[in-house]
This record gives sequence, C-alpha cells and structure tokens, in this order.
Amino acid sequence: MKKEKRNVFMKKDVYILSGFLGSGKTTLLKGLLESLKAEGTKPAVLMNELGSVSIDSDEVDEDTALREMLDGCICCTLSDKLESQLQDLLMKEDFGALVIETTGAAHPVEVVDSILSPLFADRFDFKGILTVVDGLQWRERGSFSPSVLHLMREQIRHASFLVANKVDLLTEMEQGTFAYDLQQLNPGASIYLTSHSKVPVEAITSMTKKDRYEGGEGHTLTLQAVVHTFEAGVSGEDFEKWVHAHQESIYRMKGYIPLQGRKHPTLFQYSYGMPLYMPGDMNYPTNFVVIGEGLDRERIISSLKSLER
Repeated sequence: MKKEKRNVFMKKDVYILSGFLGSGKTTLLKGLLESLKAEGTKPAVLMNELGSVSIDSDEVDEDTALREMLDGCICCTLSDKLESQLQDLLMKEDFGALVIETTGAAHPVEVVDSILSPLFADRFDFKGILTVVDGLQWRERGSFSPSVLHLMREQIRHASFLVANKVDLLTEMEQGTFAYDLQQLNPGASIYLTSHSKVPVEAITSMTKKDRYEGGEGHTLTLQAVVHTFEAGVSGEDFEKWVHAHQESIYRMKGYIPLQGRKHPTLFQYSYGMPLYMPGDMNYPTNFVVIGEGLDRERIISSLKSLER
C-alpha cells in the first residue's frame, strides 16, 4: 500500500560556486545575491573557508542568512558539521535559494555528495555548479603541480555553467584559446566570458531550465543530482539489480531504502563501485540520492518508482 507523500515544503534551489583559489568566486557570489533579491528570491549563504578566520563574510549583507564553516573543507573534514548547519538553516531561516561558496580546494562531486543528505534531500533542488576560471591562472597552468591542475580540470569538467573570468587581462587570441580549452573540457556547459565575475543572473538561472546538456556525440556531461522518495516497500533483489544496471554513469548513491521484510529503512551507500548496506534502527525519511553524469532524471525516477510494491 502506498504511503502518503510527506514532502509538503517548498524546495529550496541550491547553487554551488566552485573554482580555484583567487578565481573570483566571492565577487560572483555578491552579484548573484543582489540579482536574486532583485527578482524577489530571498537567498541564504553557506560559506566555506580553509582557514580559521572568515575573509569574505563581510561581502554578505546583514539581511541574508549566513552560515560559515571554517578550518577545513565541507567535502571532507567538515562533512559531519555541514549536515547540522544545513538542518539549522532549514529550521530557522526563511529563504528560497541557497548559494554555497566552496573552498578553492573542493572537488565538486564531493561537495554535491556532502550537501544532499538523505535526511533532507527532498527539501533541496540542486540547480548546478557554477565554476569560475581565472584566465591568467589558466594561461599559466603549466606552473601548477599535477594535483592542482587535475583539481582545476575537475572543477571545470563538472560545471553546469563556466565563468571565464578576467578576460580583460588576456589578448584576443588568448581569450579565444581560453574559451576553446574550456569547451573541450566541458562541451555541455554554458561559457560566459567576463571580467570581475560580472554575469547577468538570467544567464545563470537559464541553465537550470534544462535538465540535460548534450555534449560531444550526444553525451550529457554535466554533473546532476536526482532525489527520489520511496513511497512503498522495495524488493532487495530488484534493488540490487537496479544498482548493477546503473553503475557506469553514477558516482554516488545514498539513502534509506524501505526493503521488504525489514522493520526500518536500510541505509544504503555507494561510492567508487562499492555498495554498503547498514540496517536502520528507526524510521528515517526514505529519500534516495543519485549523483552522476549523463543521468536522465525522468528515466531514473521512473525506474525507481517501478521497484515499489
């Protein structure tokens, strides 16, 4: 028998600002907040700094709900604290959109994984990753270590929207090469060449109106998150078959699965090809989060619904 749907709350849009250190994320954040307010959307901000002192919090107006996470990265050392901060925002603040400014050292897949806890994933609508790329840093990328260069490429490759920043400091030929390089790394993302991170909010919000971005040879390349809430029991055997059939395009899966024959939903986590089941001890919300590339949102949700009995 189907359970009555529990989610009666309006979902909050979530934007992630990514980009290497000094690329211009905070400038973009300030402009995005002003634009969201101008169109009638009340924003909230979660700001992550690697250091013990917040440098950029003064850029956020007093009337904007702000949470700060210092001394670490939200996708690793602070992942446990992140959940409580997001819960606190949902309980205490009135907002329509959440903008998360990550550290320059954050990997985008890990950030999306961290913010979408199954406990409240149905309260958020992940809109995409905005990655700011510094034109001068990219031109001089040969001077970076292999690990730093790999991170920069990952931040670019997983973006929904690329802000090619500081182009006023590049020649016309360098600007063309810059845009070409970004497009080769991420054919599915929108690219906006600018200076001082000035981007019209319409250009950003328009990226969220498309569920899919078709890149080279018809492949969808941008990172996506799909949230499904199970409303009935699921066969363990059918669920395992579903996981096996979707392994290639999925990076992370996590959530509470109402497996048939079990009193409480089972916590399921999947990362780097390794599934993990943990018996539940109470009735957690049966939200299931899927993170990956090339996901067909409607097909994923339809196939998960078909598992419910």
